[in-house]
Amino acid sequence: MPQYLTVAHLIAQLQNLDPSLRVRIAVNPDFPFSHLLASNVVVHDGLAYLAEDGQEGYLPHPVRDELAWS
Repeated sequence: MPQYLTVAHLIAQLQNLDPSLRVRIAVNPDFPFSHLLASNVVVHDGLAYLAEDGQEGYLPHPVRDELAWS
């Protein structure tokens, strides 16, 4: 299982993005961290679930600002 989920894994949902971009999830504005995503996508009851695969570090300030989490 790769440590970094690339856009290529999600190309069906993200067709207009560069396939080489790495994907991160920003979690909880009280704890502005960047998390890695696992490569698995699980679909259940009409919802797609992306699994968290570890914490990478603090979100960059520009990302926090864009999300209004500063």
